[in-house]
Amino acid sequence: MLITLGINHHSAPLAVRERLSFGMASLPHALSSLIDTQPVREAAILSTCNRTELYCNAESAECLADWLAEYHHLDRQQIHPYLYSLTSAQAIRHAFRVASGLDSMVLGEPQILGQMKDAMRAAEAAGTLGTQLHKLFQRAFSVAKEVRSSTAIGANVVSMAAASVHLGRRLFESISTKNILFIGAGEMIELCMAHFASQNPGRITIANRTLELGETLAGRYGGSAIRLNELPEHLAQNDIVISCTASPLPIIGLGMAERAIKDRQHHPMLMVDLAVPRDIEAEVGELEGISLHTVDDLAEIITSGYESRQAAVHQAESIIATSTARFLHWLEARENVPVIRALRDSGDRLRRHELERAMKLLAKGENAELVLEQLSQRLTNKLLHAPSTVLHLAEGEARNHLQTAAIRLFHLNK
Repeated sequence: MLITLGINHHSAPLAVRERLSFGMASLPHALSSLIDTQPVREAAILSTCNRTELYCNAESAECLADWLAEYHHLDRQQIHPYLYSLTSAQAIRHAFRVASGLDSMVLGEPQILGQMKDAMRAAEAAGTLGTQLHKLFQRAFSVAKEVRSSTAIGANVVSMAAASVHLGRRLFESISTKNILFIGAGEMIELCMAHFASQNPGRITIANRTLELGETLAGRYGGSAIRLNELPEHLAQNDIVISCTASPLPIIGLGMAERAIKDRQHHPMLMVDLAVPRDIEAEVGELEGISLHTVDDLAEIITSGYESRQAAVHQAESIIATSTARFLHWLEARENVPVIRALRDSGDRLRRHELERAMKLLAKGENAELVLEQLSQRLTNKLLHAPSTVLHLAEGEARNHLQTAAIRLFHLNK
């Protein structure tokens, strides 16, 4: 049974989401643990700043919830109020809505599609992606493409990156004279850099663990790069700090921020933390002169274009409903596969047996035409013996059902 269990920005605050997040590096171990310790046949994990979801082919959601709590060393009761579990049609529809951006904080945002593809690739590499989940993800990607090409759901999307620029404008009259520090070098940071670079800032700097990667990205926007361990010496020189890494621990602590704001003589500083778990300690936001915002704080800003995209939602939901029904039909058809395989195996055994008998007769010099006639008669009789017997012995309502089934199965003229 297809099951989705997880939390997202609708069901849980950031403080809970960050405790249940998975870094990309931890996914192979997590997936292996989920498959090895639970009655789970297939599994994939989607973990972003706004959601952590387990997509599984499993017996029940209970075992998934227990595993999730145990893996993160939490008591089940701590996370139970925030969890949602979806099965069968609901799970399928949810996957399609997530891929299409209908379940995102920013309605219609395209980044989640890439994150779902990463989740699928991680599961595939870990050997936990079976037939059903592979088909589900592939179909979700197709649905997302159809939604984007057939509706205006992605028009004028207000992204996290654009919202960050808005915050910068709100705190400073102009960004053109401000120095901006980006921490990390992932997709979200690159999106933010593109948005801020269009404002012609005074200076762009990237802090990253891998200097070469930071230099490559910085070079695209006329910036420079430093190593992450150089951050304490450079922090005070920047007016705006945008951070989004996969670090399990905060990168900017209270002490580092206090020294920076003191060196700046309390000139205002904007910090935007787009990471889950958080890159910047929450206490930093209490310092005078520092305006700290997390992904949850951006909710008001990014909904500004929400109404303009609502007209496309109904059309998108219709596409998803049709696609969900088709996928359910595919799942139900798969339940017949074992019976079809057994039927074909049985027929093939009879064929091989009769062919072997005919070949022996031909080897003895028997008349070929007679042998072929016997082969066809014996094979036909054996293939039809079981269904004929069952039909002959059937009574009452069962007989009516079997007659109808026989007419459909063998395309008989009633």
